[in-house]
Amino acid sequence: MKLIYLSLRKYWIGMVAGSVVAIAGCATDTAKKPAAIAGPSSAVAAPSSARAPAEKPPVSSNPGSPGSSLDALRQGRAAADGPMKTIYFAFDSYALSTDSRAVLKTNAAWLSANPGAVVEIEGHCDERGTTEYNLALGAKRARAAMDYLITLGVNASRIKTTSYGEELPACRNATEACYLDNRRDRFVESRVRPTS
Repeated sequence: MKLIYLSLRKYWIGMVAGSVVAIAGCATDTAKKPAAIAGPSSAVAAPSSARAPAEKPPVSSNPGSPGSSLDALRQGRAAADGPMKTIYFAFDSYALSTDSRAVLKTNAAWLSANPGAVVEIEGHCDERGTTEYNLALGAKRARAAMDYLITLGVNASRIKTTSYGEELPACRNATEACYLDNRRDRFVESRVRPTS
């Protein structure tokens, strides 16, 4: 009888200790989303050219296709713009401004003129907010652009989205101009290769 009691006691102590460790391991301090520095803006202008650029690694000697921002980082070069233009967002927003809609119409026209092209829309954010929040916001920004391109007649099978959140900034300074540069959707074009 005493042996059973000791076994049950060890079991319950182990369960309680394991639960405490699991709960403590899951608890984290998450950063709160900051309040907007300037009030929300419905019109977002393209970033100024007077900004300080992110530290750019040496540009690769292979000028090929622009590729994704992640590919550029892996190759030690800055992400190059392709034939489609980047759009920008207001702080903590995925709403498309009038300027963004005009750029998306131009991008849709380019895609219509190039039926062999597919596009990956990269959603990016500035550094404010948690990593998880910014990944979700980047995904919403990319999805908003995708949905608008679809309403303009671009086939959904030619569009893919991804979110980099705050992880691949265009600018690293903690200024409003850099924050604006980082709140963007970048459009990466690739060609469909025929299968043989």
